[in-house]
Amino acid sequence: MAMVKVPHGASAVLVLSSGDLFWGRGLGALATKVGELCFNTSMTGYQEIFSDPSYAEQLVTFTFPHIGNVGANDEDDEIGSPFALGGIFRADVTDPSNWRAAEHLDGWLKKHGLAAIAGVDTRTVTQMVRELAAPSTVLRHFGEGVDQLDTAALVEQAKAWPGLSGMDLAIKVCTGQSYRWDQTAWELGEGFGTLETPKRHVVAVDFGAKRNILRCLAQTGSSVTVLPADASAQDIMAQNPDGVFLSNGPGDPAATGEYAVPMVKELLAADLPIFGICLGHQILAQALGGATMKMDQGHRGGNHPVKDLTTGKVEITSQNHGFVVDPDSLPDDVEVTHISLFDKSNEGIASKSKPVFSVQYHPEASPGPQDSHYLFERFAEMIDNHKAA
Repeated sequence: MAMVKVPHGASAVLVLSSGDLFWGRGLGALATKVGELCFNTSMTGYQEIFSDPSYAEQLVTFTFPHIGNVGANDEDDEIGSPFALGGIFRADVTDPSNWRAAEHLDGWLKKHGLAAIAGVDTRTVTQMVRELAAPSTVLRHFGEGVDQLDTAALVEQAKAWPGLSGMDLAIKVCTGQSYRWDQTAWELGEGFGTLETPKRHVVAVDFGAKRNILRCLAQTGSSVTVLPADASAQDIMAQNPDGVFLSNGPGDPAATGEYAVPMVKELLAADLPIFGICLGHQILAQALGGATMKMDQGHRGGNHPVKDLTTGKVEITSQNHGFVVDPDSLPDDVEVTHISLFDKSNEGIASKSKPVFSVQYHPEASPGPQDSHYLFERFAEMIDNHKAA
């Protein structure tokens, strides 16, 4: 054991596999969390970020300093039980100051078993994530009154964590059974709506779907049936869908693709309209003959510029992904439709011969800008045109 003295006032520590330590004040659950360290540049929507299933096995560093200032509420949760591990904050969480706040962020974190640390130099942490390519990390919220801590053991714990490459996490975060979805978008003074007269039926394959994605599908007039990540093509076809949606989700797309890619290939053979986002985009790319690869830092935030090559327009997007489609691996029958203006990485594809397309980012805008809502309408129009043909 290599016990070190805990600095005065510290009740939590962030320990990187490199051996770097960041002491701070703990929030949320008293716990030890081990996973991949990443950073998010969004200025709003921390609750949606924490409750996005795509953050499974990850610790999120927030580059925006004022996290927690609008509290938390049940309406903004993207899933019932979050799979993120915890958060790293620059400033202490203040009492909420927002009319929609139902509870303090600290209480919300405790309720869901998430740990957090405040008072950390998040600029330095972010720079280290960039330099160390999303290092394995331990967040230990040990509470007040602890004088010494075995930090060497925590470093070894971080080093022992295997990383996200090769991990199929979609099967861990997806629904366990099928269900119907008819809730539409939230509106000021009215809350969430309900789809009364569906125009089409979409099956959504849940690799870690966020609720607001399902709302955006319903908002187009589509009734939605949600199936688990390991649903077969036969399970999907039995629902008699007009189109299929492939959702976002966590983990390595190559690992999830072992069972998801054969399913999508069968749907492609059936000539069904397909729309995928994030992990769903990566699964579709593999089914079309492409490959995916791990990124050093990933893209996470609500301010990422993407160019739609089909229209020439630039949209500001919400993103959360650590893997990416290799554009050089795509066959001639697949065109690149969107690119990142940060690093020119792939952000969207479409088949030249089939009614299928996908994007790497999150057009549901929860949190984030609403520039990309048109993609849900594009999918609905594709389904209607396919039905009419």
